[in-house]
Parts: sequence; structure tokens; C-alpha cells
Amino acid sequence: MGRKTSGVYAANDGSWQVDKWYEGNRLRQRGFQSHEEAEGWLIKQLEALRAIVLHGERPARTFEQAATRYLLANEDKPSIETETYLLKSLMPHIGQLDLRKIHDGTLAGYVATRLEAGRMHKTVNLGLGLTRHILNLCAKSWRDDSGLTWLEHAPSITMLPLIGHQREPQPITWMEQRILLEALPPHLSRMALFTLNTGVRDDVVCNLQWSWELRIPELGISVFEVPRSHVKGRRQSRIVVCNSVAQSVIESVRGMHEEYVFVWRRERVRNLDEAPAMAYRPIQMMNNTAWQTARKKAGLGDLHVHDLRHTVGMRLREMGVPESTIADVLWHSKQSMTQHYSVAQVVELHTAMEKISEDTGRWNKSLATLRREQRGTSVPQKSPTQRTTG
Repeated sequence: MGRKTSGVYAANDGSWQVDKWYEGNRLRQRGFQSHEEAEGWLIKQLEALRAIVLHGERPARTFEQAATRYLLANEDKPSIETETYLLKSLMPHIGQLDLRKIHDGTLAGYVATRLEAGRMHKTVNLGLGLTRHILNLCAKSWRDDSGLTWLEHAPSITMLPLIGHQREPQPITWMEQRILLEALPPHLSRMALFTLNTGVRDDVVCNLQWSWELRIPELGISVFEVPRSHVKGRRQSRIVVCNSVAQSVIESVRGMHEEYVFVWRRERVRNLDEAPAMAYRPIQMMNNTAWQTARKKAGLGDLHVHDLRHTVGMRLREMGVPESTIADVLWHSKQSMTQHYSVAQVVELHTAMEKISEDTGRWNKSLATLRREQRGTSVPQKSPTQRTTG
């Protein structure tokens, strides 16, 4: 059956649903048994809204309506994917609530559920902060045709305490690095070793493309110019400078895939001779089941992929690299950051990264590492093995 009334639709399962915008309000409901039932519900909702608008009163709006408007207005925001994920986690708890009924009490279920799922306070606060931001928009910026804001007053949303609830970074030692690389499957081992020699985020490693590569003949290395769409904050493009180890990793995977640098080999592929490109696929994220299995096998607890970046920063400081250079390597924002890189800058970064291309025999231990060792939870020491590219 086709559409009979604007806003009333037949669903694939034979039921009926309503999805209609009116005066900035989204009227949405599913599961009606007939067109007449859906149409009747819509008519009642429209009459109620018209009466409210006529008398200058705020219509009742749900958090889902506010979240929808927020997402539609911020489709190009750099963090929109993360915020979409956060809003999905909020919907079961406050999605259908009237905006006027959202407060610490009604958010308690969301907080409890996230904490029970093992989320850190910082992560839960991201959802609470986004809720607070949307409610502030409802109270201060968003208005309907009558001139009234969506919400008269935004409630005060209490954040969870961070002191004592933040995970401490866990940079790894050279010995722990060797054990981890051996425990990881080859494709993840290569990616981890590349990260430990460039300091880039795992999102960049997963999306690294051959079209971004620039060869520097004077140094005999590659530089990858990462477009700003893949840079946190999206302010400008950044470069990844390969030291000798990172370059060896790059050369070991050259030719595997036409587009992506790092891919994994599919074991079961039909008609491989006819479709060789199907044998390899890009890797969506490094923190997958294989990573978690390997870190457990290596005795590294809840080691995060991001800890590899912390390791790079620690090693550079250990070698006396200036903080300004470390900031350039790790893409930390600076007011002095130029929009265009020079060959001299590439040489400076390459020289710095070469200093951490191999074990220098220095301490290379964080206080967290010392604490783990004193508690007897450190990785068992064994004879050093030759560095491998996985």
C-alpha cells in the first residue's frame, strides 16, 4: 500500500508509522495496526500543537526530537560520529522524555547503566555534557514560530567526579613491546610497530592511504600528508614522517592493496584469481578482539592502543627531544603551528624519530611501569629478541 496521508507511511512489516514535522516539532510513532489508527493519532497530535501555538504555550517536545534537530544541524561537525554514538546510548533512557522532565534524577539510569558496563567517569561525562549542551540550546537558541524557546530553563546537569577515576596512561617498555609484537597477528603487529615509530592515532593508521604518500629523495623516506578530514579537530592537514623502522613497515606492505596501506588477509576468498583485491580488506580499528587477546597473552592488562602514543612521547622526552618537536610529532595543537611544512621541518622530525627507532638501553620506564613491577604484575623478563616488523 502507498502513502495516503502526508506523514503516514506503510512499514515493511505491514504496520503503519507516522513521521511528520510541524512547526519545528517532529511527530513520530511506529507500530500502528492500520492507516486509520496512525492517521487518527497524527490528527490528535496536530490539533494539540496548533492549540498550544495559538495560545502561546510551549509544546511538549521529547529529547529525541531535540537530538534529531541537533544532529541535522551539525552534520559537518568533526565529532559528529562520536556524538551520534553518545546520543544512541542516551535514547533508551531519556529519548521519549519531555524536555522539561530531564534532570539528574531521570539521568540516573543512564549513568548507572554506563558504569555497570565498565565505562569510565570521563566517558559517561561525555554523554552528560552533550545532554546539557542540547538542553542549553533548547533554552537559549532554538525557537518556534511563536518566538518561544523550546525550553524555558535548562536544568543543571551534574558531572561525575574525575579525580581518582581517570585511567593512568600506560606506556610500555622495550621488552613489553617485543612481547606484544610477538603476540599480535602479523597485520596488527605491523600497525603497532608503525605507531610506535610515528606516534599517530590508530584512526590514522587504519585509514592511511597510498595516495597520501610523498617521497623525500634527500632522506630516502616517505612522508604521508594526512588530509584534515582524518585529523582530530580537522583544523588542517598534518604529516606522518617515517623513520627507518616505520619505513621498513611501509615497504613490507607495499603492493598488498591499491588504496590502503594497512590491510588484513582474508583466509576464505572465492575465485581469488578473478578478484585478488577481495583477498585483503582495510582494518576498521586496532582495538579489536585480536588486540585484546594479544595484550592478555602478553600480560599487559588493559593496554590501550593509545598507550603506544604515550610510549612515543615518553621515549622522545627520554632522548632529550624538545617539547616543541614532540608536539609536532604528536600533532598537539599550537598557535605557532604553520599551515605548510618545509623540508627542514621534515628533517627535524625525522631526526627526532630516528632517536627512538631502537632500544638504547635507557630506562624507558614510567612511574606506572615501576608500580606494576613492584606489585608483581609486570611482564616476565626474557632475553631480548630481534626487532620485527610483524
